[in-house]
Amino acid sequence: MASEKTIDPAASVARFRDLLRIPTVSDADETRTDPEPFDRFHAELERLYPLLHGALEREVVARHSLLYRWRGAAGGDPLVLMAHIDVVPVVETEWEHPPFAAELIGAGADAAIHARGAIDDKGSLVAILEAVEQLVHDGYTPGRDVYLAFGHNEETAGDGAQRIVDLLEDRGVRPGLVLDEGGAVVDGVIPGVAVPTAMVGVAERGVMTVLLTAREAGGHASTPPATPATARLARAIDRLHRHPFPPRIAPPVRALFATIAPYAPPPLRWVFGNLALTGPLLAQVFPHLGPEMNAMVRTTAVATSLSGAPGENVLATTAQAAVNIRLLAGDTVDGVTTRLRRIVSDPQVEIEVRHASDPSPVSPWKGEPWRRIASAVAEGLSADIVTTPYIQLGASDSRWFTRISDHVYRFTPFHLTRSERDALHAHNERIRVEVWLRGIGFYRALIRGG
Repeated sequence: MASEKTIDPAASVARFRDLLRIPTVSDADETRTDPEPFDRFHAELERLYPLLHGALEREVVARHSLLYRWRGAAGGDPLVLMAHIDVVPVVETEWEHPPFAAELIGAGADAAIHARGAIDDKGSLVAILEAVEQLVHDGYTPGRDVYLAFGHNEETAGDGAQRIVDLLEDRGVRPGLVLDEGGAVVDGVIPGVAVPTAMVGVAERGVMTVLLTAREAGGHASTPPATPATARLARAIDRLHRHPFPPRIAPPVRALFATIAPYAPPPLRWVFGNLALTGPLLAQVFPHLGPEMNAMVRTTAVATSLSGAPGENVLATTAQAAVNIRLLAGDTVDGVTTRLRRIVSDPQVEIEVRHASDPSPVSPWKGEPWRRIASAVAEGLSADIVTTPYIQLGASDSRWFTRISDHVYRFTPFHLTRSERDALHAHNERIRVEVWLRGIGFYRALIRGG
């Protein structure tokens, strides 16, 4: 075990801020992604973490993704620690502090680093690097191989992590535990439960992009038809909004409530502990308790972009909406598509599935890999935190690893407030320094636990 004297928090924070200042923004059209920041990021990793780069083998995959191998003392199923290098774009005018300045704001327990990527996902990536650098410094050798897998285009569902999985599969590597970004340590997400909970994703929802398209002849806006394409499209979107997918409690959510039931006050303790009786009622109640609870118990669909005519006085010949759909465990792309057609119920609205993936397989919340995560939470973060399974609401690169591992989990080891979670992919993303430093301890404990 490393001595606290080997850990210099100020130096760790300085390295973190250096890497946050590199604008590794990815674009869905990779021809528009500037490669220079990614090249610079690679070079900075070698400069900032010389011990890691001396002890681990490194490969560059799919242009800018990175795969490191830390050889263990013996055989056995390896550990894979994942994170991603890229970040989403910013609108600088919306930020209180420059998004790539990594300014340190506040003091003491409130001191926070404000930067794009502070949580999603350079917070995890740099915490992993810090943990490995410290352990190498202390002469530690893992019992089993440890891989660090850092994709470069997770935010655009790109090929980086997929190519890493292809390499590992070709080499016969079957990880015993894979950990990617995901749920955090949170307070008060579950009504009536005050104890902090480490929300570890044992599955993630599927993702679909569906295009709704309505067409017409066009013409001058002064003489519109009875049902212009824009109105037809708006009606279809409204039907989707007024007929949401039915709520239900999937097995990982049942396990979540069974885990936290002992920490709930007496009335809720019985309710959460007897979901065989109370589940149908809770499924109807949860959607009214906020967006996170709603997403936990149903497949969600929302129109995220609209397009129409090129001018204000022109009838749209094509009106189109992109609908983002997240599939709850147990739903399928085919079943959701069938339901969409039934709800829209308009043969003049085309429904095209552009991208689609079913929900991921569900990893077990029992057994050695799960106990290893829970032990790392207790040792590296706090013994007062309750580790519980849940369904990851967003998508991550971890879904590609389910091809080569039955134990894929999603957890970001930071104790985040609601406002901090709300800043992901929005303006004013930030992380408190104390919270980030504790995350390093989690990764150290997880690596040593093997």
